[in-house]
Amino acid sequence: MNPPKAHILFVEDDVNLGFVTRDNLEMAQFAVTHCTTGTQAWHTFKPGKFDVCLLDVMLPQCDGFTLARQIRAVDAQVPILFLSALSDKDDRIQGLRLGADDYLTKPFSIEELLLKIDVFLRRSRSKSVLTDRNRLAGIAFDYQNLMLTINDQAQLLTHREADVLAYLLERPNALIRREELLRAIWGDDDYFMGRSLDVFISRLRKRFADHPAIRIENVHGVGFVFRQNT
Repeated sequence: MNPPKAHILFVEDDVNLGFVTRDNLEMAQFAVTHCTTGTQAWHTFKPGKFDVCLLDVMLPQCDGFTLARQIRAVDAQVPILFLSALSDKDDRIQGLRLGADDYLTKPFSIEELLLKIDVFLRRSRSKSVLTDRNRLAGIAFDYQNLMLTINDQAQLLTHREADVLAYLLERPNALIRREELLRAIWGDDDYFMGRSLDVFISRLRKRFADHPAIRIENVHGVGFVFRQNT
């Protein structure tokens, strides 16, 4: 038997959906630890080693948003994907602001879920991005390890933050259109994806707040410019 492709923490209290989703994940060669409450998931996550976390939002004992906040407090790297019946855009944005990397609304297709998981795993195992230009600006960006170092201060990024930053770093001081960035990273440029992008741009701006040589400028209605003065 081949070793599992990755170990997934799957948190879902709906018995039928939990069984079907876990079964499909295991058929796709993933190892799955299935929890049915937020409290159980948190106690399982702390001693475990997981490659991806799939979290329902409306969970007993401890909701998915709280669970994500707890996970992010101790692990900035593991990809977090929300699976939720809450389709309101504000709920989705709240999940991203808590540190999630993506959000799937129920009902979702297993094919889309597997694709998103594979994208996260493929990117986390890709090569690092580290150029001379980054060093001149006092920046070191290790994409593989999700590590951003600014003036010798290291910060762990989420996978989505690293994706957006890597794309911006490819063309410093050049205009990158919103739709181009959305299609390259999310595969779509609909309204919600645009709101998601704004959340991650805001998170990156905060990380560069104390670095005067770096600015992520918004060109209203068009896109972004990553200003990197050396």
